[in-house]
Amino acid sequence: MATALSTALDVHFTGHLSDTKRPIIFNSPFRQHTTKRSTIFCNSSKSPPKASPKLSEPTQKTPSLSEQLKPLSTTTLSKPTKDQTHLLSKPKSTWVNPTKPKRSVLSLQRQKRSSYSYNPQLTELKRFAQRLNDCDNSEAAFLSLLQENPHPPTRENALLILNSLKPWQKTHLFFNWIKTQNFFPLETIFYNVTMKSLRFGRQFELIEGLANEMINNQIELDNITYCTIITCAKKCNHFDKAVEWFERMYKTSLMPDEVTYSAILDVYAKLGKVEEVLNLYEKARASGWKPDPITFSVLGKMFGEAGDYDGIRFVLQEMSSVGVQPNLVVYNTLLEAMGRAGKPGLARSLFGEMVESGLTPNEKTLTALVKIYGKARWARDALELWEQMRSKGWPMDLILYNTLLNMCADLALEEEAEQLFEDMKRLEHCRPDSWSYTAMLKIYGSGGNVNKAMELFEEMSELGVKLNVMGCTCLIQCLGKAKRIDDLVRVFGVSIERGVRPDDRLCGCLLSVVSLCEESEDVDKVLACLQQANPKLIALVKLVTEEKTSFETVKEEFRGILSETAVEARRPFCNCLIDICRNRKLHERAHELLYLGTLYGLYPGLHNKTVHEWCLDVRSLSVGAALTALEEWMGTLSKIVQRKEELPEILSAQTGAGTHKFSQGLANSFASHVKKLAAPFRQSEEKIGCFVATREDLVSWVQSRLASSAVRA
Repeated sequence: MATALSTALDVHFTGHLSDTKRPIIFNSPFRQHTTKRSTIFCNSSKSPPKASPKLSEPTQKTPSLSEQLKPLSTTTLSKPTKDQTHLLSKPKSTWVNPTKPKRSVLSLQRQKRSSYSYNPQLTELKRFAQRLNDCDNSEAAFLSLLQENPHPPTRENALLILNSLKPWQKTHLFFNWIKTQNFFPLETIFYNVTMKSLRFGRQFELIEGLANEMINNQIELDNITYCTIITCAKKCNHFDKAVEWFERMYKTSLMPDEVTYSAILDVYAKLGKVEEVLNLYEKARASGWKPDPITFSVLGKMFGEAGDYDGIRFVLQEMSSVGVQPNLVVYNTLLEAMGRAGKPGLARSLFGEMVESGLTPNEKTLTALVKIYGKARWARDALELWEQMRSKGWPMDLILYNTLLNMCADLALEEEAEQLFEDMKRLEHCRPDSWSYTAMLKIYGSGGNVNKAMELFEEMSELGVKLNVMGCTCLIQCLGKAKRIDDLVRVFGVSIERGVRPDDRLCGCLLSVVSLCEESEDVDKVLACLQQANPKLIALVKLVTEEKTSFETVKEEFRGILSETAVEARRPFCNCLIDICRNRKLHERAHELLYLGTLYGLYPGLHNKTVHEWCLDVRSLSVGAALTALEEWMGTLSKIVQRKEELPEILSAQTGAGTHKFSQGLANSFASHVKKLAAPFRQSEEKIGCFVATREDLVSWVQSRLASSAVRA
């Protein structure tokens, strides 16, 4: 007789939270692995084993659905406590039925709508509903017209009228009127129809009030009710409320459907809760959910705003594994995400894939791609894309044209911009606007083409195109560099008359023109314009150019101006003030201003030190400020040599390569000043815009200067 051998095997399964059949293609730091244990009984006999009291477990009562679906806030989204961590590290062996699937976290079917029975009064009731839509918006007029209802307000008639009302105000009035009349008990469907109309009007407070009313009156809230509440909260940017109602939905043991689940994923993504989004996504995938393109668009946007390239790659690979074909919305979202992540090459590949799939890009697609190419300074790819647009007749709007013009301005593509500008003039729906002219003024201003810039200005006056402050700034900068001060004064006066309000950038532009002026008469003309734009700045200019002004006074007034100036304009202000002082031979005051600029954090990356190299980075400085910084640095290095302190092997100065076609750069001026100081720096052959000196050269230079000073003494 065969002896029955029964033993318990503790089998461990360690797998991904999602479906194990899908390849693991993305290792997120937020994903966790769970350990599943099951006990398997093995018997040598063919007969079923006898239950052993020691080995068999007592029969447990199946928990109710409400017990299984505990609040999401305490299970899915909360962080594990210390006790939970301890339990997970040493779990007990529990029996799991392999034939029973995991509990689902969402319903895979949309709740069925209530079917409408045929109503012979349908035509008359719809005509009456149209009269209600067209009547005056006042409550008195609406209630008065309700008395002319051709048929008694039965349940079916009232529901038909309620569903036919368009303005949310009238839907709400009719709903309240039904409640006061007590014709019949109100059911969930009446609240759902009213809430949907209120959602269209973004009236979340009223919707939440109706939801609480349903709870108080013990009227059931179904999937459609919760979906309407959550999506309206999302539309109104009440993200915390959306999360609150989603968690309340789970507490009632009601499963969200796919629409609600996608909406709450978007809510958590907008809140920046990436971990919660991935957790919800994986639990839904494990329940058998197949995400739609909208869900992947939400995930792509979330990772794109965070600049997370790995996350974007995960979305692409997940779509491929699930078998979802991206639509145009998903492609647009992913292209914008690639731009934020700084991946122009991948954006180009993704665009090519989209075109090959048969989708036609729209204006938003092309605008996103043009911005990416412009930011990456990919002029050739941008021009090829433009030719594709023209040859294939892809849709283009004014925003896309202006984006192309701005890209041409950034890449100094003057001829291409002119051709594009002429194309816009020939189109009825894309005529150049204020921003189009501003881009052209920027191009001509950067290139020093002052005549074309003035012709464009006169053309704007003739056509009545409004000049904005950015266009005014570009034109004044162009005229200032060309030393056409009289034209500058005229343009400034006309701009003020047309309603242009000078901002800090325009004031900084006028200040830079002051630093360029050689004649005192021209200086006075520009200062008169600056007096209109910013009187306090004029007072500071006069203060710093007075030799008798003390350093403490300059420091106090300079700090006051900076506190009232936009952050992006503070450093240009300081640069221009240093340039003005150097032009007036006030070198000591220029060094004081550089010190104050460093003190107030205007030049955070000026000095960079490593064990082997010290670097002076003057790429964000004007010419005068850069030369002042070089003098200051050489003085400091000389003192270090005299004190016989440690120096690195290499000392370098970065002036920038001047990649812009019209950029003059600092390299030439810096090289001339280095030569004037007889400093040991030489231009690097490997790196453009980089000046290098060795430690030995610097020490030798300092010692020779000390010897020369001793001889002269």
